Amino acid sequence: MMGHPSSVETLNPAVHTDDVVRIEAGHVEHRRDVAAREEPLEIRFGGSPFVVIMRTPGGDRELAAGFLLSERIITHAEDIASIQPCIDTEARDPLGDAARTFTVREGNVLNVWLTGDAATRAAAALAHRRAVTANSSCGVCGRRSIDDLLGNVQRTESAWTLSPGVIAGMPAALRATQTAFDETGGLHAAGVFDRSGVLVASAEDVGRHNAVDKVIGRELFLDRIPLSDRVLFVSGRTSFEIVQKAVVAGIPVVAAVSAPSSLAIELARDANITLLGFVRGDACNIYSGAHRIQL
Repeated sequence: MMGHPSSVETLNPAVHTDDVVRIEAGHVEHRRDVAAREEPLEIRFGGSPFVVIMRTPGGDRELAAGFLLSERIITHAEDIASIQPCIDTEARDPLGDAARTFTVREGNVLNVWLTGDAATRAAAALAHRRAVTANSSCGVCGRRSIDDLLGNVQRTESAWTLSPGVIAGMPAALRATQTAFDETGGLHAAGVFDRSGVLVASAEDVGRHNAVDKVIGRELFLDRIPLSDRVLFVSGRTSFEIVQKAVVAGIPVVAAVSAPSSLAIELARDANITLLGFVRGDACNIYSGAHRIQL
């Protein structure tokens, strides 16, 4: 989908403007267009590189916190002593690797300092983890094995229920916040709703799992984890890593406008999560946890 033409540079950090050639019905037009911005974010533990995440700039601290929570390195906000962007001299690659030049652009490196047991877990992760990049379509590329993904599944026991009418209002409420998508057509969104259907937090990103990390990270900084009274709603499909992030954050209901994957369904059932797909209008599919929906 091509965004709307623009004659001025946008100030939205999620959007990039560029020159394109538009061909339509035999007519050729040179014009300005917009694209979703994608840049790498390197997360370091006290100066030691841990992971590079391909993401849309904006909400980087929340993204880092949500990612570290889903990786089970932190469990609450108090585990984080500090998250600070590296200044230019700090961001330079100590090995002088030219391939990393793009990664260490201004604003693309975060230094994280952890405390207590979280610092110990971070050190262990650094010792056993090869350098990886989490791209915009896959949130689990750095995991060492399938056992890392499926181990220690936490079941959520939240027993509250949700009406179909509340669910039906969530897609429009989330869509109304997608300002960068309106310009580019190239961003996913995630939202956290309360039980009455009020949107509590939302984020956009080229990666749907990044958008989820951003909203969960925001709630973590507000000391609201576990999110046992919240609904996670995502644009697009629901893949395994989306449900996995909900499990770690303690979210009992996950919904989306499109389909879940088979492994997402399996994990949702194992974790006692209510998983909804194809939420459109007054219809949806319930793949697991139907006891939380008022039928």
